[in-house]
Amino acid sequence: MSDTQFFTPATGLTFSDVAAAAGVALPEGVEPGRPITGAAPLESAGPDDLAYMDNARYGEALSQTRAGICLVGPRFAARCPAETVPVVCRDPYRVYASLLGRLYADALQPGPQFGGRGLSPGAHVHPDAKLEDGVTVDPGAVIGPGAEIGAGTVVGPNAVIGPGVRIGRDCAIGAGTTLSHALLGNRVIVHPGARIGQDGFGFAMGASHLKVPQVGRVIVQDDVEIGANTTIDRGASRDTVIGEGTKIDNLVQIAHNVVIGRHCVIVSGVGISGSTTLEDYVVLGGQVGVVGHLRIGRGSQIAGSSNVNRDVPPGSRWGGTPAKPVRAWFRELTTLARLAERSGHAAAEGDKD
Repeated sequence: MSDTQFFTPATGLTFSDVAAAAGVALPEGVEPGRPITGAAPLESAGPDDLAYMDNARYGEALSQTRAGICLVGPRFAARCPAETVPVVCRDPYRVYASLLGRLYADALQPGPQFGGRGLSPGAHVHPDAKLEDGVTVDPGAVIGPGAEIGAGTVVGPNAVIGPGVRIGRDCAIGAGTTLSHALLGNRVIVHPGARIGQDGFGFAMGASHLKVPQVGRVIVQDDVEIGANTTIDRGASRDTVIGEGTKIDNLVQIAHNVVIGRHCVIVSGVGISGSTTLEDYVVLGGQVGVVGHLRIGRGSQIAGSSNVNRDVPPGSRWGGTPAKPVRAWFRELTTLARLAERSGHAAAEGDKD
């Protein structure tokens, strides 16, 4: 079997491009036009590869790397081998990410799966749908009446775009996704299997549970990324909103009427209950659970596996179950550990008697 490489690096990137991206000058004597043909981890990088290092755990790997050029933080620069050109900068990982996007532009968002552009054979587009020039629709995709899709957007195979859904320009709608009752901005990425705009979970409880019609929408603003198999329910009476630049991982559940601010980060396994608001720049670690009707303040960070059951002030760092400020959480954990240790000592002394 051939060793297939799914992403082919672009040509034309040089050592001087790396230095320019980092905002620094190349070390004296380095050939600025020396080409870069790929990017690789420290352990496997070769003389024509770009690498980066910004974590003390990889100090040994840095000292033994064969990378031609390496983005590195100031505290680790001295550990670069003589054969590796160090490009010293404050944020090596961010610079590396920007250069990786230039090397492998086709890895930035899902592209056509059928290898063509325009409407593929087997795509089902309703006559009343409006597609701008430059839209690609892969086989098996269904686009309903009144849907509107902007130029440069790719709709993957077997995706379903419901009636009246609007999708902006340069978006990527992954294979097998479903979008209904939703308005998406520009440059939105929806990874395969995501479900957006389905019913929220709303029932008037009683001897028999009466379904509450969910008549809101999902609004997804510009530059949002939504991970595979994530679900975002449409609003019950008001809209569910995902703010500009927010990044959502795989397997996240966002319930009806939730409002998420700009540039939030939501990691895999998170569940956010209905009518909760996340202000701008909030970070939720993996498997965080948030109960309904809460407000998590701007810039707050919640540690993974925590359970949030009350409002969180802006700029806070909370963790635990139930979640609390991290200092209180750490004191609680330390106290429990000491009690357990004392109990263990007491039990051991009792066994001696």
